[in-house]
Formats: sequence, C-alpha cells, structure tokens
Amino acid sequence: MKTALFVTAPFVTAPFVTALLVLSSSTFAALKSCEDLKTEIEAKLKEHKVATYTLEVVDAGKTGDGKVVGSCEGGKKKIVYVKN
Repeated sequence: MKTALFVTAPFVTAPFVTALLVLSSSTFAALKSCEDLKTEIEAKLKEHKVATYTLEVVDAGKTGDGKVVGSCEGGKKKIVYVKN
C-alpha cells in the first residue's frame, strides 16, 4: 500500500524543520562555517518546496522568535528559521 505525501505548508513544514534541527545540531554541523550550513539548509528547504521563509545567522544567545535549525562556528552562532 502506497502512501501519498502531499507538500502542504503547515503539515510538512513543521516536521521538516524539526528534522533539520536534529540533523544540523550534530557535532559535525557545529564545526561547519555558518554560510556553508545555511546554504545546505536552504537547499533542503527548496527541495521540500518551502517557499516563504527567512534564515538568519545570529549569536547563540539571541535566537529571537525563530526556530533554531542549525549551529555553526563551534556553537557560537545559530541559524534561525522564520516562516514568512
């Protein structure tokens, strides 16, 4: 039995962003440059047809209202996702 996966913003985006958070918070990701990691995350978002979002690199303690989806520069910086 095949299950269809329809890409609809609220139902696919939230789990996908959560998966990004888990995958990008590994030690390997933390050692990457922020721009490299941001580029990888943007590619994954485009692959899943997420169109309206903002990714911002911020200091680790200043994540604001967004969801942290990555860590870089040895944990000194975070990549924050905000749905527009």
